[in-house]
Amino acid sequence: MSRRRGLHLALAAAAVGGALVWAAGPLRADKPRDEMMELYGLFVDAVEKVEANYVHPVNRKELLESALEGMLQNLDQHSSYINMGEWRQFRKQIEGKFGGIGIQVGIDGDAGRLRVISPMVGTPAYEGGILAGDLIMEIDGHSTEGMSSDKAVEALTGRPGTDVELSVLHEGAEEPTAIKLTRAIIEVPSVMGETRRKDGGWDYMLDKEKKIGYVRISNFVQSTGEDLRKALDELKDQDVKGLVLDLRDDPGGLLSAAVEVADLFLSEGDIVSTKGRNTIPKSYVAQHDSPYEDLPMVVLVNQNSASASEIVSAALQDHKRATVVGQRSYGKGSVQNIMELEDGNSVLKLTVASYHRPSGENIHRFRDAKVTDKWGVTPDEGMEVKLTPAEYRDWFLARRAKDLPALAKLNAPKKPMETHSDAEKAQENKEKVETKDVPKDEKPPADPTKPEPPKTVVAPETAPPFVDKVLDKALEVLKAKIQAADAPQAEEEKDKKAA
Repeated sequence: MSRRRGLHLALAAAAVGGALVWAAGPLRADKPRDEMMELYGLFVDAVEKVEANYVHPVNRKELLESALEGMLQNLDQHSSYINMGEWRQFRKQIEGKFGGIGIQVGIDGDAGRLRVISPMVGTPAYEGGILAGDLIMEIDGHSTEGMSSDKAVEALTGRPGTDVELSVLHEGAEEPTAIKLTRAIIEVPSVMGETRRKDGGWDYMLDKEKKIGYVRISNFVQSTGEDLRKALDELKDQDVKGLVLDLRDDPGGLLSAAVEVADLFLSEGDIVSTKGRNTIPKSYVAQHDSPYEDLPMVVLVNQNSASASEIVSAALQDHKRATVVGQRSYGKGSVQNIMELEDGNSVLKLTVASYHRPSGENIHRFRDAKVTDKWGVTPDEGMEVKLTPAEYRDWFLARRAKDLPALAKLNAPKKPMETHSDAEKAQENKEKVETKDVPKDEKPPADPTKPEPPKTVVAPETAPPFVDKVLDKALEVLKAKIQAADAPQAEEEKDKKAA
């Protein structure tokens, strides 16, 4: 059976379940007691037979924990059993500061491996070239096949300064790549711009002539709302006329942060609501104090935009507040509660409700969901801009070069554009040795008995400018919005002059 359990590292660990809620209580049984006892008896009988007859001795505790994991994995990819050791690690993730490499991973049911949901900006994984969608084949030489997300956390996190080596298969590649990373304390920036100023801060004004601002949110943490407000105030002081809100590759985070961000741009109406079988429905509503409710907007999403980023983009789309451009989002909109079990040392992380956008439609992509079903956030009509795996990688590298200027030279292509055979390389090395004492301005006489090797054309030191066609589409839409907004004012000024 396919298995894909979500795992969120660092500040996004709580996902959009908001603050994960404690909910301890007696076991509910919807079935008659005699039927439940019969099923329990069947389970105990199976455990005893496995213990007595399996080819190797088995640990009863591990057997029961595996049974719990098997029961939950058939529900959805975000429900899981967490034992005492894993619960300690999970709490570190929720606290948002730990030693690791800075990636969020889940279990890919088709491949049976760890799949990267998103590398966090500025972390060892991000700097090392880990991409969203990558499959992690090995961790320190150990195969990840069949590895649980909890075991992955244990293997990837550790003392800052220690190394971990991954074997990573990029999407579209045939062979995995070895990437060695050094663990660090993970503290992820949330609100960023397009380019950096000379002082190292972010420049949020993308187009100074048209007064178009650009703000990117990498994940939703406690400070995101306040940091975004500061960026918007800075843009307001520069007479901003339009805004691009980039949520691409944003895996989500805190519900409270998502609500706060959406509320900055909405003056009224629902932002998001929760609905479940055994939970009280709850709605989060805009607070009528939006200072940016009239600012023309475009929101960018892609296949890795999830949870909190989907809440924001869905709310702005449903209220006709912003145009959504890019690719259909991931579809992660579920609420997980933490329920303590009787032993007091382990818990269930159980999906108890799902998030619904203001239109009432579901955000979450359930296990049996089809492509034709309504889930996630789909770009507005005519606004879909798909990237191939190669185009996505080029976008990621271009984005990383801007985030980390020191890596710009590293990202430039350095390989010869024309490759040589091993024999040709050996011949070139021999000639280098033979001519090492020849002055630079002189060439050795050509040997007529040797064929002239093909010339090597070296790529330029800097990579050609990357064209972000998703952002270009957004700017095209935004310029049209600004022009439409300016038209009445221009007409009024024309009438005044005529009078």
